Amino acid sequence: MASSRVPQQLFLQGVAAVYTFAFASLYTQIPGLYGPEGILPARRTLRPQGKGRWQQLWETPTLLWEAPRLGLDTAQGLDLLTLLGTVLSLGALLLNSLRQPFIYLLLWAAYLSVCKVGQVFLYFQWDSLLLETGFLAILVAPLKKPSNHKAPQGGLAGALPHENLPFWLVRWLLFRLMFASGVVKLTSRCPAWWGLTALTYHYETQCLPTPAAWFAHHLPVWLHKLSVVATFLIEIAVPPLFFAPIRRLRLTAFYAQVLLQILIIITGNYNFFNLLTLVLTTSLLDDRHLSAEPGLRCHNKIATSWPKALLTMLSLLLELTVYGLLAYGTVHYFGLEVDWQQHIILSKITFTFHQFSQWLKMVTLPTVWLGAASLAWELLTALWRWIRMQGWLRKFFASIQLSILGTITVVLFLISLVPYSYMEPGTHGHLWTGAHHLFSSVDHLQLSSSYGLFRRMTGLGGRPEVVLEGSYDGHHWIEIEFMYKPGNVSRPPPILIPHQPRLDWQMWFAALGPHTHSPWFTSLVLRLLQGKEPVIRLIQNHVAKYPFHERPPTYLRAQRYKYWFSKPGEQSQWWHRQWVEEFFPSVSLGDPTLEMLLQQFGLQDKSPHRTRSPSNGLAKTLSWVRTQLSPLEPSFLLWGLLGAVVTVRVVQSLLAPCPPQSSKLSREEKRKQASKKDSRAASEQAAPNSNSSDSRALRKKK
Repeated sequence: MASSRVPQQLFLQGVAAVYTFAFASLYTQIPGLYGPEGILPARRTLRPQGKGRWQQLWETPTLLWEAPRLGLDTAQGLDLLTLLGTVLSLGALLLNSLRQPFIYLLLWAAYLSVCKVGQVFLYFQWDSLLLETGFLAILVAPLKKPSNHKAPQGGLAGALPHENLPFWLVRWLLFRLMFASGVVKLTSRCPAWWGLTALTYHYETQCLPTPAAWFAHHLPVWLHKLSVVATFLIEIAVPPLFFAPIRRLRLTAFYAQVLLQILIIITGNYNFFNLLTLVLTTSLLDDRHLSAEPGLRCHNKIATSWPKALLTMLSLLLELTVYGLLAYGTVHYFGLEVDWQQHIILSKITFTFHQFSQWLKMVTLPTVWLGAASLAWELLTALWRWIRMQGWLRKFFASIQLSILGTITVVLFLISLVPYSYMEPGTHGHLWTGAHHLFSSVDHLQLSSSYGLFRRMTGLGGRPEVVLEGSYDGHHWIEIEFMYKPGNVSRPPPILIPHQPRLDWQMWFAALGPHTHSPWFTSLVLRLLQGKEPVIRLIQNHVAKYPFHERPPTYLRAQRYKYWFSKPGEQSQWWHRQWVEEFFPSVSLGDPTLEMLLQQFGLQDKSPHRTRSPSNGLAKTLSWVRTQLSPLEPSFLLWGLLGAVVTVRVVQSLLAPCPPQSSKLSREEKRKQASKKDSRAASEQAAPNSNSSDSRALRKKK
């Protein structure tokens, strides 16, 4: 089995980078989302119920319970957690010595604490994915700095038997994410996915498109359909190859996933989600593929025995068979035909929903057994490595670590089967009851979640968009434009990755239904009528660009529009729009309609928060940092962090000591030196023998 130390280090660095973006992005939005004057104040979610301290912490696992002990309110506690998370993750990204389990435990605990009070603004699948990935990083991180010295038998000196077990869980998580995301597109019965026309709508109707999405939207329809076929291939057919015994199949699966994620990044602002998925794909790599040493990248040219040659030939035949089956299945089940007259490729789904459901019932349980078999192989490999270890003391401690990590790996695998099987109710009902009990006992820790992205295409008749309007007299209305979401038809789509403007995202969801399905929207209207600056900064970070920055509007209302991308050749316009209906009625402060909605959704401040100046040093420090960073536009702040990281890494590489000259000797030079030593030793051994024979001949003559 190939070693995977370099991919594990890449994984840990990638997780640290994603944590940095997630914490920093959320930090910029805390006052407007969760502050005392925010849309959904976090203090409302943490109200003591008269339970013991530890029981309260277990039932609602958030470190924010301890904020009052530090003299902080809940919003200030969020500031502290996100700042510490940003600093710690930056440290883990830049310093190898900080990539330890304890650091990743702190990062996971901090993000879990934030999610527990985040309410609807943190109910995204990538937040759950980051928590699950972050917990696995705790197990993958080594307890001590690994040695890079080669062992005499090959491999790495000091390598422990259990090293690859937690990293296998990362591969299993990637499989669950991708396979479920592909399956739910068809189980949802969405006509756009079944008609292979989803991408003719997706680029236009996704939450926050990029400028490249406009160009992708205007590609030919046949190419959109072919892209949907490729998506199904990459998300449904390719993931089982993650567990293939042939490494080239795993590498093929790796590059397929990377291609999909890069294309999504180019055409959509999905914050850190695609970056996190790319981090998960490191579990498909090994040291041999990532090493620049010729000895590791290439096979030895020495002639092998016939069993090895036969095994190589069989693996090549199996690899070609897999590629052939994938090609045949794609052509057969998606009816691919070449229209030579129009120079296009035609495609259509040739199976029914019933046939797909029967296929899903047939394969879901085997995929579970595939994962179990792959895990069993990893456990047996770890046991074999432990048996070959030398030194009883080292072997004893390794057996303890192997027992603990092996048990944790098996338990987490069993827990993950419950959310994974949600996509097929029959398999879910036949799971071992112990797995259900394990999952329910730790569900509040979000160690494992179900996934299924882009389940249905929305906005098939046009992209719904909510536009807020304010007025001083109730007759002349001024539109309130957001920084990121579509509004002004002449403004190009932004590029935000890795920042996630969470209010803009929720505005996209709100537009899909009535305002009563999004209770937080009523609170947003209230805060804008009150002129609360933290909320205004979520809409326009530079308050001067907000049309009512001098005086809050007297009236506020919301309209629903439908947006479409402009057509090629229309200059100065990126969008077209058409008014549909009133989304939220015109209200003012004290309006009975507004008061009724606030009471209905439980959003009234029964005990309004009293604004007070920071009293202790920690609170004053947090307030000062907030004051310094508030003028910065969030996406620029994150890009600045990214630029600083890149600069530091470049400086580190330039200042790194050069490897000793002896380590640069090629295999040929080493072989020549070894042959010279052997010939010298042989000549030295032959010399005494010749001297002794000469002395015997001399005695005979005498």
